[in-house]
Amino acid sequence: MKAELLFHQRIGYDDGAIVEMKLWRVPAPVPPSVHNLKYSLFYGRAGIRQVGYDNERGKGDHKHLLDVELPYRFSTV
Repeated sequence: MKAELLFHQRIGYDDGAIVEMKLWRVPAPVPPSVHNLKYSLFYGRAGIRQVGYDNERGKGDHKHLLDVELPYRFSTV
């Protein structure tokens, strides 16, 4: 079974801000996450992430606030 894209939306605003959200169902958790979702939330401008939430192999659930990366406890979509 491959990852199944459940949701993807990108919104561009008049002031240049961008919000992009992606959500996949994956066959097994992305370690060290314990849930079967892979997700990404981006808010910023082209080339500049101001706020982000995602999970990736080796890092698990975490958030980005400008250049700072912090752990994040995922609870629900």
